[in-house]
Amino acid sequence: MFKKLVFLGILLLPLILWIIWSNTSKNSSNSSMIYVEKNNENSEKVLNEDLSKYFSGYDGCFVLYDKNENKYLIYNEAKSEKEISPCSTFKIVNALIGLDTNVLQDENTIFKWNGTKYAIEEWNKDQTLSSAVANSVVWYFQDVASKVGEERMQEYLSKIDYGNKDISGGLTKFWLQSSLKISPMQQVEILRNMYDYKLPFSRRNIDIVKKVLKISEQNGIVLSGKTGSGTDGNKSINGWFIGYVESDNDVFFLAVNIEGKDNATGVLAEQIAKNILKDKNIL
Repeated sequence: MFKKLVFLGILLLPLILWIIWSNTSKNSSNSSMIYVEKNNENSEKVLNEDLSKYFSGYDGCFVLYDKNENKYLIYNEAKSEKEISPCSTFKIVNALIGLDTNVLQDENTIFKWNGTKYAIEEWNKDQTLSSAVANSVVWYFQDVASKVGEERMQEYLSKIDYGNKDISGGLTKFWLQSSLKISPMQQVEILRNMYDYKLPFSRRNIDIVKKVLKISEQNGIVLSGKTGSGTDGNKSINGWFIGYVESDNDVFFLAVNIEGKDNATGVLAEQIAKNILKDKNIL
């Protein structure tokens, strides 16, 4: 009996090896297949996936955290840890700090336009927090930062552990392709902590910021987020989109960053994010 089993095993071995090789070959030929699975120090599952087809022509990165699954999906892991200027994505934290210091009272707090003509027409008028986030009005948040002051700003960034916490580039521009830098992974961590009310801000103030970050709602799916664009002269070299998607039964937090010689904008980063989310049936 034993000899028969051994003989049968020898006969079946080539077939088993062929099946294993066939499946491996199929997986390796599919560029979108997940190729690394591991756990990080916080016991969160980390999956790496090749999403390069979405980033043609740019040095890009995608980070997605699935709250229910306690799982990260990452494209370009090295870049996900690279600290980069946050540009206008910093408006999220700037707004929280402004509210906490009473520089801002709520989403309707008006700052008067000083008459300076800007290339973006929507900037050339009085702004509320809501409109300043929607239109990414730099001067509004420069006024917020000025009123908060350097000492308090530094205290808050240290308290929430925001990126490299470096505001040496100047109180009204440290987040604009300057000294302050943060990685895509850190951006997602800040969003997660904000969403779960784990940052040192009141529930009321966090809810105000959540409200102004809302972009769209369709079929019970809510997308919230903020773009950011960094320039070198007149060239767009650093594009961000960070945010989260809420459904009836889950929340996904994400960060997209692209860098390039030109046309690496927040608008493009947002479109890349939406393309990936739609293809994964999240959005």
